[in-house]
Amino acid sequence: MPRLALYALAVCALSIAAAVVSFARGSWLGIVWILLLGVSSNIAWYYVRKAKNDKAAEQGRVTG
Repeated sequence: MPRLALYALAVCALSIAAAVVSFARGSWLGIVWILLLGVSSNIAWYYVRKAKNDKAAEQGRVTG
C-alpha cells in the first residue's frame, strides 16, 4: 500500500476519534471532523487505486 494512502488512513482514524470526542462533549465541531474523514478517505482510495493501476500498466494491462 502506498505511503500516502497509509497517511490518509491514519488521518481517517484520528478524525473518527476526534468526531466521537467532539460529539460526546456536546460540540457541533464534530461535523468538521466528519467532513475531514470524508476527504481523507477519498484521498486514501485514490492512492490505492492509482498504485493498482500503475502496477497493472507496468505489466501491460490497464484496468478501469
